[in-house]
Amino acid sequence: MPSRSGPIVRAIGGTLAAGAVVGGAVLAYSLVEARSYRLRHVVAPVLAPGANELLVLHLSDLHLTPGQTDKIAWVNALADLSPDFVVGTGDFLAHPDSVPALAAALGPLLQVPGAFVLGSNDYFSPGLANPLGYLRGPSDRAHGEPDLPWRDLVSVLSAGGWADLTNRHDMMTVNGDLIDMRGVDDPHIERDDYPAVAGPFDPTAALRLGVAHAPYLRVIDAMAADGADLILAGHTHGGQVCIPGYGALVTNCDLDTGRVKGLSQHQSSLMHVSAGLGTSPFAPVRLACPPEATLLQLVPRA
Repeated sequence: MPSRSGPIVRAIGGTLAAGAVVGGAVLAYSLVEARSYRLRHVVAPVLAPGANELLVLHLSDLHLTPGQTDKIAWVNALADLSPDFVVGTGDFLAHPDSVPALAAALGPLLQVPGAFVLGSNDYFSPGLANPLGYLRGPSDRAHGEPDLPWRDLVSVLSAGGWADLTNRHDMMTVNGDLIDMRGVDDPHIERDDYPAVAGPFDPTAALRLGVAHAPYLRVIDAMAADGADLILAGHTHGGQVCIPGYGALVTNCDLDTGRVKGLSQHQSSLMHVSAGLGTSPFAPVRLACPPEATLLQLVPRA
């Protein structure tokens, strides 16, 4: 009697082979997508009535390493957009020798008024992690002595005239209008100290701006309650590996996946979360979530 096992084994083998081909194709595409940099244009009605329009370039999560020449050139060319103001929402670094590469990437953008906060990967080198672990909740919080040159990073950005908003408040006049801004150090590793900057914003400011790396609710709730017109954050990578037609599975914080990237309402504030320009060197893939920078066209409220 002929054995039935042969056809079954062949069918299983064929299914596994097809799965391997599809999986390999998806992996190959995700490696390519991680270097397919995009620029998004967003209009946000957040300025005081009568204020001048403001072009704000939002950069986040570069996770830069010295050899990423394509990313360095792409970011450098963003100066051609002639933004009025630049905001960096952290995780600039991914390697101990990244600061000179970052200075080269930002280049002429450091001649533009700006502000920044730091993220966990500006303090601590990225490491191997189980991607499935993110489905259980935010990733482990790094503690201890930082091993990345965050002080050198701050020096480069501050020397360009960018305001350091890591648990700090500052004010700046851009295009003839006052920006009242505050920020926190990275909430993801519990370095945020919002009470240090808490309180009402200046009611005469054209823009009341809150900045954080990771959009944890405790921080963005407080910023909105104090009257922020606009909150800028990063950290989420837009979900990084998303399901086409469905979207993100994780945010790596306590923000809902429906607001993992882009412009959304948060209480009385508008919030923009950048999907970022990079990835961890140990997970250099993106799927249905290309790396991005955003040019925000800020206009007066109706």
